[in-house]
Amino acid sequence: MRAFTNMKQSYSRYQAMDSKDKKTFWKEAIINNAIYFLLLIVVIYTTVQNPNFIKAPSIVNIISLSAANLPIACGIAGCIVLTGTDLSAGRVVGLTACISASLLQSLSYASRMFPELPVLPIPVVILAVIVVGGIVGLVNGFFVAKFQLHPFIVTLATQLIVYGILLMYIMINGNNGQPLSGLDDSFKNFVTGSFIGLGGVAIPNFVWYACIIVVIMWFIWNKTTFGKNMFAVGSNPEAANVSGVNVMKTTILVHTLAGMMYGITGFIEAARTASNSAATGLNYECDAIAACVIGGVSFVGGTGKISGIVMGVVLLRIIFVALNFLSINAAMQYVIKGLIILVVCAIDMRKYLVRK
Repeated sequence: MRAFTNMKQSYSRYQAMDSKDKKTFWKEAIINNAIYFLLLIVVIYTTVQNPNFIKAPSIVNIISLSAANLPIACGIAGCIVLTGTDLSAGRVVGLTACISASLLQSLSYASRMFPELPVLPIPVVILAVIVVGGIVGLVNGFFVAKFQLHPFIVTLATQLIVYGILLMYIMINGNNGQPLSGLDDSFKNFVTGSFIGLGGVAIPNFVWYACIIVVIMWFIWNKTTFGKNMFAVGSNPEAANVSGVNVMKTTILVHTLAGMMYGITGFIEAARTASNSAATGLNYECDAIAACVIGGVSFVGGTGKISGIVMGVVLLRIIFVALNFLSINAAMQYVIKGLIILVVCAIDMRKYLVRK
């Protein structure tokens, strides 16, 4: 009902414009929604070139890839709301993925990292990776809030630190950096198993876990004092401080929550890829940042919705899957990803300058 009312009001304002203002209106609408026009073109062109793109296996693949990236996107979005970012996200995913895999290797696997250790209960491992991710986020938030350092510098430093820890971790007990595989069936069934499908194609369980995370994050952002404080700090930290918001505490909590989300992403990724190494998580933060900006989380700060993040993740994943269907080589895909981030951020900043 509210959406209908807003549309009606927008239409009335449009009708009241003169011809020059209407041209400006359409110009701004096209520029601000360029990514959606691009998506429509990509979907139509890919479907024409390869009809399998819109069939059940492809759709389930897009849903699964989106779900795997939702936790990290929801985490890094909070940092962007605070006008920052987090370059350490991908490496934290890699570290927590390797920790999950090493603790949940099958007893019958010959090259177990910890041969004397039993297969740990899954809730214990989830708690462990959440704690590890949370600690990294806590460190990020502390240095950003306490010493007023730019998040780019802080998270660049922790990215290197976490990567170094990851490299040392996978050398433990003579593993010598070998990929961690041979996962226990209970772990694989918990994450990648399925009890429902679409068009005869199984939908993995982690899709539903991602949905639960989205609901929890929506509640935190929209229904808690912490969420309100986060947006207040992102909009204007000085004004928030005068209003009684503990800016330092809020900044630390936002980064800690982000780290916890990275830990959950790592846990899912460990079972999803089934073979984890030092390369796991590489550049994951790039996709997450791009998805957040596409979904309306502005680097200007204080702006963003969980629903927009979900849409951004799905849209970006549709484009990436389409590139594979069009047989675009991996090197060119990196170029396209970079261009998408650059263009979307430019559009986002343009919106801010127009409002200003």
